[in-house]
Amino acid sequence: MELSSGQIKRLRAEGHRLKLKPVVIIGQKGLSENLHQEIDTALSHHELLKLRIPALDKPGKRALANLICDHHHAVLVETIGSIIVIYRPNKETNRFAPIIAA
Repeated sequence: MELSSGQIKRLRAEGHRLKLKPVVIIGQKGLSENLHQEIDTALSHHELLKLRIPALDKPGKRALANLICDHHHAVLVETIGSIIVIYRPNKETNRFAPIIAA
């Protein structure tokens, strides 16, 4: 899924407006199958999701974020420190469609 920079900007603003808290926290041991299931469930329910990732260097954080996004067919919206925000629309509810379409 590809989003324009304007759509990503609106999703980032929505994440701040909603005052999202990290729903999934990835520990030092990294990603496991159970953690992938938890991320998938949270994305299906919330669509816009904050994750706390381990303290890594910038390329490591970017690689982990891209791995998560690729595995869950999501889009990386924002990276701030050890927090990433990802988005995957839910075909049934699609609650952020008006924000993306604006």
